[in-house]
Amino acid sequence: LSFEVVSALVVLSCFGASADISLIEVLEREMKQPLIAPLEAAVADSVLGKKDGKFFFMHDKLQETAYSMMKPEERCLHHNRYGLALGFVAEREKDDKMLLTAVGQINHGGSQVV
Repeated sequence: LSFEVVSALVVLSCFGASADISLIEVLEREMKQPLIAPLEAAVADSVLGKKDGKFFFMHDKLQETAYSMMKPEERCLHHNRYGLALGFVAEREKDDKMLLTAVGQINHGGSQVV
């Protein structure tokens, strides 16, 4: 898999086994990082599935492997980065569901960042 695909899989892994495509589109736009095209490539390679507006890992071990590609001390930074990006959009668009996802990410980040 290309670096771009692996990077996108790492992002997706921070949201668990699956994530809404609309959420990934928001992250792609806010972080200015290609996500959708690399995740589509992962679907073509049968690493991910795509159904009902979600990307999902085909097996929990694939999600765990993608997540473990981050150093443990960097995971909190990733979760906080995604949470803050989503939080700003949730506030701007008055999207309660996205706000809950943002808070969840920030909580996963823990207090190490503060």
